[in-house]
Amino acid sequence: MLRTHHCGDLRHENIGEKVTLSGWVQKTRDLGGMTFVDLRDRYGITQLAFNIDTNTELCLQARKLSREYVIQVRGKVIERSSKNKKIPTGDIEIEVQKLNVLNSSKTPPFTIEDQTDGGDDLRMQYRYLDIRRNPVRENLILRHQLSTETRKYLDSQDFIEVETPYLIKSTPEGARDFIVPSRMNEGQFYALPQSPQTFKQLLMVGGIDKYYQIVKCFRDEDLRADRQPEFTQIDCEMSFTEQEDILNMFEGLTRHLLKKIKGVELDSFPRMTYEDAIRLYGSDKPDLRFEMIFFEMNEVTQQNNFMVFDSAELVVGICAKDCAEWSRKKLDALTDYVKRPQIGAKGLIYCKYNADGTFKSSVDKFFSQDDLAKWAKQMNAEPGDLMFLLSGETDKVRKQMNELRLQVAEQLGLRKSNEFAPLWVIDFPLLEWDEETERYHAMHHPFTSPKPEDIYKLENSPGEVRANAYDLVINGTELGGGSIRIHDKELQQLMFQHLGFTEDEAKDQFGFLMNAFEYGAPPHGGIAFGFDRLCSLFGGQESIRDFIAFPKNNSGRDVMIDAPSKIDNAQLEELNIKLK
Repeated sequence: MLRTHHCGDLRHENIGEKVTLSGWVQKTRDLGGMTFVDLRDRYGITQLAFNIDTNTELCLQARKLSREYVIQVRGKVIERSSKNKKIPTGDIEIEVQKLNVLNSSKTPPFTIEDQTDGGDDLRMQYRYLDIRRNPVRENLILRHQLSTETRKYLDSQDFIEVETPYLIKSTPEGARDFIVPSRMNEGQFYALPQSPQTFKQLLMVGGIDKYYQIVKCFRDEDLRADRQPEFTQIDCEMSFTEQEDILNMFEGLTRHLLKKIKGVELDSFPRMTYEDAIRLYGSDKPDLRFEMIFFEMNEVTQQNNFMVFDSAELVVGICAKDCAEWSRKKLDALTDYVKRPQIGAKGLIYCKYNADGTFKSSVDKFFSQDDLAKWAKQMNAEPGDLMFLLSGETDKVRKQMNELRLQVAEQLGLRKSNEFAPLWVIDFPLLEWDEETERYHAMHHPFTSPKPEDIYKLENSPGEVRANAYDLVINGTELGGGSIRIHDKELQQLMFQHLGFTEDEAKDQFGFLMNAFEYGAPPHGGIAFGFDRLCSLFGGQESIRDFIAFPKNNSGRDVMIDAPSKIDNAQLEELNIKLK
C-alpha cells in the first residue's frame, strides 16, 4: 500500500506510531532550520516536519517541493508544538524519515483552496483541479449521499431500479431533442431521451408495479443556472395508484432525505391548487419560507383619476412588515429592479404606514389619507409596515409582483438556505395555449390524465380542463413533477386529437404505446425529481453546476475537453451526412 492512513485520520492517540501517507502538497513553509509541508488528500490535511539538523538531505529535498506535487512520506507521529485547532489533525505532525516524489506538478492556474482566485471559466477548463477544492468535493459527496439515501428509501418501498434506453425515437412535443444519426439505417436518427416517460409506462404495462431510476436525460434548450443540456432525474412510476398515494410516497422520500442528510424533520407538506398559487403568489412554485401574499387592490385603488391604476386589468399589492423606515434610495433601487427588461414593470407604487398612524405614498397627489387607509385595511397592514403595488395585465403583473416579493424577502433575510418550506401544487391546467403555433400544448406531457370530472370540457373549453398533475416545490424551487397517466387507449386518442395530432401522426409517434394499452394497462402514475436541483437545494446554492462533476457552460460547451467539436469527413461519410 502507498499509505497506511489518510491525511485526515491521525490524532493525539496516534503519537509514536510509524505511518505512511500519500497526497498532494498544499503548501510549504521554510523557516530556516525547519521546513513544514501541508499534505492534503480527500480526507484532510496533515503537517509534515523536516528538520535540517537531523536530516539535511531530506530537508533540502522537501524545500524543492511545489504546490500540487504528489508525494509519499514515511515517518513517526509526534506531538505538534504549535497546535492548529482549525483542523482535526492539528495536535500532531509527521517527523518525516523518507520522502518519495510520486509525480511533479506544474504551477496550478488557480489556488487549490476553499476561497480560490480562479474565475468560473478557468475553473471549468481545469475542472479536475477544481474538484480537489473542498467546496466542490463536498458537493459531490453530498450528491453521492443523496443518491444512496434515495435508493435506500425506494428499495424499502419495494421499487425496482430498471435501466431504460438512451437511443430512442424523437418526438415533437416538449423541448428540442439531441439527435444521433444511425450509421446502419441511412437517413434515420435516434434521439437522446428528455425523460424515460413512455418506457416507464410500458414497464407498468409489463407488471413491474413500482419502478425507479436515477437517470441521465437530455434537452437541447437554452441554459441558465438551474439547467444543463444533460441532467439527472429520480424517475419513478407506480401501478394501481391514485394521486394521494403518490403524494404520500414521495413526501416520505423527501422527509427521509431531509432527516438523513440535513437532520431536519418537517411536520407538514401543505397542498395548494395551481389557481391559488398564481393568485396568491404569482408563481406555480411559491417560496413559503415567508408570507407576503398578494392582495387584489382594484376595488380600493381605481376610480381616483390615477390612470396607471384605472386602466389596469389588475392592481396587486404586497405588505412588507416593519419596513416603513426604508429609505428613498432603497425604494428607488427596488423601482429600478422591477423596471429591468427581464421583469418589465413600468413603475412601482409604495405607501408607508408610519408608526404614528399616518400614511406617506409615492402617489399622495391622487390619494387621500382615507384612501390609503383603505389600502392598509385591504392588505392587513399595521403601523410600521410598507405596502407595494403594481398594475397592468393580470398574467404579467402577477409575475412581476412575484419577482418583487422575492427581492424584498431577499433584502429582509427571509430566504434562509437552512430552512425548508415544502408545498404540493396540484390541479394544474391540462393544456396551455401557445400563441406561436396557435394551438393547445400539453402543460406537462401528452400522457397526463385529465380530472375525470373535467373530461366533458375538452370539446368546448379545453383551457379549463384540470390535470391529475402535481409538483413538489421547496423554497420556491420545483423539485419534482408528475401526474396520473392516461391508461385507456380511447382517452389517449382523444388527447392526441386535442393536441393537434392527426391519427397518422399519433400512430407514427406513439403507436407502440397505444398498442400496449390494448393488452391490459393498469392505472398508473409517477413523478420525476430534478436530482441536480435537489443537490443544490440541500447544498444551499442557486446553481446546479458545482454539484455536477463535469458540467457544461452557459453555451452548452465542455471547455475542458472542448466539446462539441467537429468530426472528420470519413465519419460524416459513414453516417451519410453532408455539410453545406
